[in-house]
Amino acid sequence: MTFITMSKKELDRYEIIKRLLRKEINGVKAANLLRLSVRQVKRLKARVKARGATGLVHGNRGQLSHHRLPEKEREKIKQLLHRHYYDFGPTLASEKLTLDHRLDYDPKTIRQIMIDEELWKPKAKKEKQTHRSWRERKSAYGEMIQFDGSYEHWLENRGGSGEICLLAAIDDATGKITKARFVKDEGVFPVFDFWKDYLSKQGRPCSIYLDKFSTYKMNQKVAVENHDLKTQFERAAHELGIGLIFANSPQAKGRVERLFSTLQDRLIKELRLAKISTVEAANDFLEKIFLPSFNIQFAVEPRSQANLHCQLAVKEQKQLESIFSRQTERVAQNDFTVSFKNQWYQLVKDQPVTVCRKDKLMVEERLDGSICFRLRGKYLNYQLLPERPKRAKRIPWILPATAIGLSRAHKPAPDHPWRKHFSLNTKV
Repeated sequence: MTFITMSKKELDRYEIIKRLLRKEINGVKAANLLRLSVRQVKRLKARVKARGATGLVHGNRGQLSHHRLPEKEREKIKQLLHRHYYDFGPTLASEKLTLDHRLDYDPKTIRQIMIDEELWKPKAKKEKQTHRSWRERKSAYGEMIQFDGSYEHWLENRGGSGEICLLAAIDDATGKITKARFVKDEGVFPVFDFWKDYLSKQGRPCSIYLDKFSTYKMNQKVAVENHDLKTQFERAAHELGIGLIFANSPQAKGRVERLFSTLQDRLIKELRLAKISTVEAANDFLEKIFLPSFNIQFAVEPRSQANLHCQLAVKEQKQLESIFSRQTERVAQNDFTVSFKNQWYQLVKDQPVTVCRKDKLMVEERLDGSICFRLRGKYLNYQLLPERPKRAKRIPWILPATAIGLSRAHKPAPDHPWRKHFSLNTKV
């Protein structure tokens, strides 16, 4: 028994041709039903008469394509995929085969080979998700920068690296990665160092789109009620005149979220192929090799050719050290000393501004580890005290007599005159 695999279209044709053979309809009616010419219907009728239903099956079905890869090339690709690109996606694997091995084939061809070799599993169709409206890209470069951090084993624990944080900024208008850097965490100082370098080289963007992580926004109830309470990052952005936009969901800043999804696939594998095992080497590779290549491949043309980054003036450049510092308030004591992080600092006599007792000073903790005291826009001169003099121990006002070395209260004897009763006899 021979089984014939036919498509629905071929089955429908076969039913109409059988009616034509039984003379239930004529050739013109069959042509109209099949949306073919009368001559083609005659050909199909002749094929069915001669070979039956198989006459409607395409002659190339089951045959190897003339465009199929030669077996030698196919085997070479299989070996390379198993040896170097076993966990790559088809698109990235295709790119690496083209660049590094001069095997230039369509990603769909590589995809099918990877599926056959069980190196790639086709993704299931996404379930129906919550509807979200599309937001148009900003029109010009530098109009809005999306910024975020991602913790991942970027170096796959080579050199004992463990989990590392990648800070990345991507332009909304062009999709260009404007800056990326590996840091230890997404704290205040790493973020400040990132943006200080960004502004020095590229200028000030109009706005930054980010999430509500504690480094960027105060989420406590008291901060919601009091808009004057700001994080260090909010304060720095306000001083620089940069607008901050806080996303209410990860999908809202989808461009930077999708970027990290892409980097977690591509960048990790590129770092592995480059045999990089230190954060310093990874940052160097990122800046000099990966980002230029990535931006050429994925960046798009903006609607406007204007660059809305504002270059900083010389005075603003000098102020960056102060702006990107952790600032806290302290009070000058009566002896003109200031306490900060368990250290005491003595304000010297000669100062650029008059310092009074109980003045509120601004302490700047800078990126290089130095400490500065600022009052009314002037920086004060100070000396670090090895230790503040301790007060002498004082005897409290009220203490038991035994605590200060005195004897206890004297108890009179039973026959003491004080204990005797006196009677007063009065003569009349």
